[in-house]
Amino acid sequence: MTVYPIRPVVKQYAWGSYDRLQAMFSSQFEQPFEGPVAEMWFSGHPQWPSTLSIPARGEISVTDAIHEDPKGMVGQRNSDRFGPVLPYLLKVISARIPLSLQVHPVGFEARAGYNAQNAAGVPFDSPVRSFKDPVAKSEMVVAMEPFSASVGFASIPFMLRNLRLVDHPLAARMAQALAPRFAMRARSTEGFEEADAMMPVAASVWPESRRQVFRAFHAAITADESADLLPALETAASQATHPRAHLAFEHALIAARAFENDASVLSLLMLNPVTLDEGESVFIPAGTPHVYLHGTGAEIMTNSDNVLRAGMTVKHKDIPSLLRTLDCRSGAPIDPAATNLVALMMRDVVVYKPKLEEFMLSYGHVDAQHQQWPMVERLIRRYGKLVRQIGNGRPLVPREQGPRVLLCTQGAVHCVSASDERVLVRGQSVFIPAQEGWLSVDAVDCDPDSPHAPFAANGSFIMASTQR
Repeated sequence: MTVYPIRPVVKQYAWGSYDRLQAMFSSQFEQPFEGPVAEMWFSGHPQWPSTLSIPARGEISVTDAIHEDPKGMVGQRNSDRFGPVLPYLLKVISARIPLSLQVHPVGFEARAGYNAQNAAGVPFDSPVRSFKDPVAKSEMVVAMEPFSASVGFASIPFMLRNLRLVDHPLAARMAQALAPRFAMRARSTEGFEEADAMMPVAASVWPESRRQVFRAFHAAITADESADLLPALETAASQATHPRAHLAFEHALIAARAFENDASVLSLLMLNPVTLDEGESVFIPAGTPHVYLHGTGAEIMTNSDNVLRAGMTVKHKDIPSLLRTLDCRSGAPIDPAATNLVALMMRDVVVYKPKLEEFMLSYGHVDAQHQQWPMVERLIRRYGKLVRQIGNGRPLVPREQGPRVLLCTQGAVHCVSASDERVLVRGQSVFIPAQEGWLSVDAVDCDPDSPHAPFAANGSFIMASTQR
């Protein structure tokens, strides 16, 4: 075995950036991109697989390479657990404007929706196809620059304070659904019968608070286009005094300016506003409503392309399917680094491990002068004792024997595996088969284009892998 160059799949959507991904991946594509670039996929997804460059084989898709040698490519354990597939999908994404209000389906909804659309003969490339595969989709994003999002439902008091500031009929209706006196009025649901009819079967055992959240969210995403919403939000934002409420209004205003008169932007006043600095992360389980607003990051997820949209998009909306899988619990966003930050593995590598087997992500930096990565100092201040430095030697990325994807995101890095070594410059990437074993990443001490001309090179990288 050896490591193989992997070529990403380019995704161009209207919300993408005109410069971020173009600059990062300029070495990989001969022709400049026309229009915005939103995502680069390092993928074993059956519909959109990346390609590997394998000696004596030439270009071959990731899916075909795994099917031909599942034990060597993904390992016996992963093949037994997930099948002969790459169990994760790694993306580098860059959002210039909000990309949609969305939810990813849980397992049984993904399977049911996929089978139903297959039975109905909906083509995989149809714009109205919601379920591209039968896999539940949970994902994590690690910021590579400041990144803004709204993730999961906040507390009901937070929602109410925000909505009551907005002088608009729809905001008043949403606040009515959330008001305690409404819930106590003999469980009356007058005016919300349509919302109650769309609740999933599981709602029969929900506490009333979740039913309130469902009704308010339903009101926002099913309302007709709402005139005069932007000025009402601007006035309300000027009255918000708490920093977190102010941030929620800031996110709602960004969305309202991008999608004029889209009533669903009011739902952002129900969600947790999140801002991530470089290296900070958030995990989004299936069923969690979220919106990415702006920024560039590494996104890793289960091997699924299922997206259920409700607003802030020009794409197909599937509100009934979204509501069936919606998690209406209130809670703080999940930061996988807050409780599972393995640390600076040997030197300047941060490992993010959510509570599932399919994936984890490493974000690292190498420096020929052995200077500490400034991002690490900030993470130490934030997480304190959860972050600890172990040694000062060569940065060994986690000793995981599963399939890995390594991408150089800045400068240059020198990767060494059990039977191979190579230098990667910005935008270059390799696939490391499970059978290849250990891997280390270090600084480059010579110019890759001129091996006899030494220089001090720094570099950054991300690496996707499965968990043990």
